[in-house]
Amino acid sequence: MNVLVTGGAGFIGSHLVDCLADRGDNVTVFDNMSSGRIDFLSHHGDKVRLIEGDLLDLDAVKNAMEGVDLVFHLAANPDIRLGTRITDTDLKQGTVATYNVLEAMRVCGVEKIAFSSSSVVYGEASEMPTPESYGPLFPISLYGASKLGSEALITSWVGTFGLKAWLFRFANIVGTRGTHGVIFDFIHKLKADSSRLEVLGNGRQEKSYMEVIDCARAMVHLTEKTSQSVNCFNLGTHDTCSVRRIAEIVVEETGFKHVNIEYTGGDRGWAGDVPKTMLDPNKLYSTGFTPRYNSEESIRHTAKALIEEIGL
Repeated sequence: MNVLVTGGAGFIGSHLVDCLADRGDNVTVFDNMSSGRIDFLSHHGDKVRLIEGDLLDLDAVKNAMEGVDLVFHLAANPDIRLGTRITDTDLKQGTVATYNVLEAMRVCGVEKIAFSSSSVVYGEASEMPTPESYGPLFPISLYGASKLGSEALITSWVGTFGLKAWLFRFANIVGTRGTHGVIFDFIHKLKADSSRLEVLGNGRQEKSYMEVIDCARAMVHLTEKTSQSVNCFNLGTHDTCSVRRIAEIVVEETGFKHVNIEYTGGDRGWAGDVPKTMLDPNKLYSTGFTPRYNSEESIRHTAKALIEEIGL
């Protein structure tokens, strides 16, 4: 199969590329390298084609789309907090970029797209664990609005132009090659000062986590095992982990003694942060998929891996 992965040099995308290459697909990565890294793909040699390009360049996207059977669209702004400072970031890098992917697919006759959405589309859900059927959806971050807008664009292309789509609503994804996120931030803070660790909020923020290779495996599995015109799945685990517990795990794994964990206060880490999310993954599990790690195991595995990668 000829597969195009947007954002394929990034954290999640590069692990997905590994899975697709192992399956024997011909993989093309389209990435502007703003957060992607060439060394995440270098072990594939010339077996994976890399196009350095911007999804806001529609002609470049059309050129990359020729001969493609399936698009995994993962490219997006990776930093939710950035949208609070530069408010058109997620509109451009999320929603407009998704429009360009879909339009290039329409022009080039590509009929299948798998999209990396997020649990943030649920906003502050009143039902937990939150199933895919929950609604109405009222995201509270610009990132979440962009993901929901992109979902709507994709389903409109399904209805209007006959595409087939997979919408993957991610839990917090953690693992090797991480370049941002709470575990990454904690390790870098401790590297700078091993006597104290600042935690944004009160530490009671609690979310579902999923290990990145489990996430990549789930995406590939679902495109193989499900075939509705629109296939919407939560990708996560049955449990949650608090930020307070993450801080404790990271400190434990560093081996530093007498670290003072300090909380900035408030029920969320930043404007637009959802204090508690817990996804219902039963629909995913009903297809025969089982993750290797639960939330806390994913976090400890990630802490160990990133401490080694960062060289703490």
